[in-house]
Amino acid sequence: MKELELVVARYQEDLQWIRRVPKRFHVTVYNKGEDAPALPKRRQLEVVSLPNTGREEQAYLEHIVRRYDDLADLTVFAQGKPFDHVPSFHKVLHDIAFNRVVVDGFHWMGFIIDEDDATGSRLFQRWSKNPDGDPLPLDDFFQALWGEPAPDRITFYPGAHVAVTAEQVRTQPRSFYERALAISAALPHAAHCFERVWDRIFNAHGIPLAYRDVPKPIYLRRIRRLAGLSK
Repeated sequence: MKELELVVARYQEDLQWIRRVPKRFHVTVYNKGEDAPALPKRRQLEVVSLPNTGREEQAYLEHIVRRYDDLADLTVFAQGKPFDHVPSFHKVLHDIAFNRVVVDGFHWMGFIIDEDDATGSRLFQRWSKNPDGDPLPLDDFFQALWGEPAPDRITFYPGAHVAVTAEQVRTQPRSFYERALAISAALPHAAHCFERVWDRIFNAHGIPLAYRDVPKPIYLRRIRRLAGLSK
């Protein structure tokens, strides 16, 4: 039976939703808030405190560097509130736990496939939480991590929720993830760079072939219209 682990990057979020995570998952919470999380009682749950630097990418990379030789067979990485990006998160975890979904190396989670360019002009610069319209330093990011310029277009599932096998993680050496961790602390807006390239971080191509050369965004489930908008 495969070992399964859920890694949660938390900053002040309510984690009571963990009580509905299948028991087959060991749960590791990387807590970046000063408050101790209130957690449901369950076996195989641990909390690791981290300084509040970076965002979810710091927790993900810390886990990989620390546990590189002792990773679970399959690890799911998630934010403290995953449901905005993966509304069916509990169902996805149950499907994995009961072998209704088999992850072959790497799997993006989410219901939108979108794309951005090397400066984030399409998405990041227009994002409501980037009021100054800062550009995304993807060229600097790619040069620091891979020694090459960023491509013109990057396709990804927004939200940074992924599942990856230990075997796939280890297609890159530990030193690669150590370098990535250092970049996450040093580069402005690093989390949003990582968000766009988690498949490449793990040496995979996570976009299904049928969706690679079609206009973006692609919505993989029906989106409810906002109240007050005309139909």
